[in-house]
Amino acid sequence: MKTPLLVGIDIGTTSVKATLFDEGGAALRTFSDPYPTARPQAGFAEQNPDDWTSRVATALAQLSDGLQQGAVTAVGLTSQVNTHVFIGEDGEPLLRAITWQDGRAGTEAAELDAKVSTQERIAWWGAPLPIDASHPLARALWLKRHQPDLWAQTRWLMAPKDYCILKLTGEVTADPMTAFGLIDQSLAYVPHLLDLVPGVAERLPPLRGFTQSAGRIRSGLPLAGTPMVTGAMDAWAGLIGTGALRDGDCMYLSGTSEIVGLVSSTRHPAAGVVAFPTCEGITMHAGPTQAGGASLAWLSNLTGRAPSELSALVAQSDPHRPTPLFLPHLQGERAPIWDIAARGAFVGLDGSMGPADLTRAVFEGVASSVRWLLEALEASAGRPATSFSMAGGGAASDPWCQIRADMLGRPIRRLKTLDAGVLGAAILAGVGAGCFSSIPEAADQLIVTDRLFEPDPSRRERVDFLYDEYRALYAALKPFNAARAAFSVW
Repeated sequence: MKTPLLVGIDIGTTSVKATLFDEGGAALRTFSDPYPTARPQAGFAEQNPDDWTSRVATALAQLSDGLQQGAVTAVGLTSQVNTHVFIGEDGEPLLRAITWQDGRAGTEAAELDAKVSTQERIAWWGAPLPIDASHPLARALWLKRHQPDLWAQTRWLMAPKDYCILKLTGEVTADPMTAFGLIDQSLAYVPHLLDLVPGVAERLPPLRGFTQSAGRIRSGLPLAGTPMVTGAMDAWAGLIGTGALRDGDCMYLSGTSEIVGLVSSTRHPAAGVVAFPTCEGITMHAGPTQAGGASLAWLSNLTGRAPSELSALVAQSDPHRPTPLFLPHLQGERAPIWDIAARGAFVGLDGSMGPADLTRAVFEGVASSVRWLLEALEASAGRPATSFSMAGGGAASDPWCQIRADMLGRPIRRLKTLDAGVLGAAILAGVGAGCFSSIPEAADQLIVTDRLFEPDPSRRERVDFLYDEYRALYAALKPFNAARAAFSVW
């Protein structure tokens, strides 16, 4: 087997991140470059696909600078999911990408959702999941209705990862997990579902496995000739990059949103979470919240203090001091409640509270949202989570990791490589290139633990109280938020 240098790239919600790894999982070089999200009107959230491709090309150039030809064995990509690019015959975008935060297709989603039975959902997706505004069929129907000329010009409907692969190699490909919501348990597109929006089926890329070839990087680009693999969407790349591959293992990715995935070969369909089809021998029950790191970023902007400064304030504060209760529903909420009308709240403020108290409340509120999600995942999986591996930018804060361990009542293993999606993409590339015989072998060799956070028993009563009140507050505010959403003047 080859001694690999591998590149993993993640086209995330806010930036492109990339790393050059050696055979022991050490990060030799890293790259990160942010890009904006445009919000031209209420409910819209768009990105320029050229922002992705230009940064991917720059990442490849910087990571390979000075290396001998062939030193990099393979390149893998992952990306945000439920972000969609409509591509013309010439391979160029027809409009800005519609991101997962975009709610413009809510009306179309509701119409499509009403046409799918609970039995069909469970048969296809393993759980009674809704078709929401981020579903590719809802997006396709929206474009077909509102910009029919662009729909007529559309050749491909793609995720960011697959669009970047197209630009790098000329290959049209997608993995089944990126296409989740359009596939069934056999990992194939569902004709009956696609028929709900005539014309979609012929615009979808062919499906390939995570480690299957997606061609080689084209001449004239950095690392030209280097093999690429189809890769996986962010949650699955993160799962692989955390090493959560066996029943009972749980990944926890803290980025813009919190993504939790529990591996279990048993299924008990539960509302609000995804029971993915078995892929690569892994059955993942997973769900994303809407605002994890996004909540801290919001507070940072509000207070004028950097997230790291806010975290340091919490580290110096009294963990038993009363804090407000925070709902992190700044743009609605996803798993497990899927309530687009939900809104954030601080409750219990008094004049003595300052930035440290508000930050602790944000940390606790986000942790509460994950505890609610974990309960749904354990119901779906029919078993408890026994091992937590954590990564993502939000995992860099020691106080936040401790609060999460306290709230969940479980030890949390923080990984040395926080960009688990980047590492997962590199692992898949290494397996596809023949550097490793299997995904588990690659994960065992490349994943390194940084620190273990144990729950503090003295905080059990406090976090249980906060969690119960968190759910009660959401229920109490739900009628108000629903009424508020009905008034466009708000």
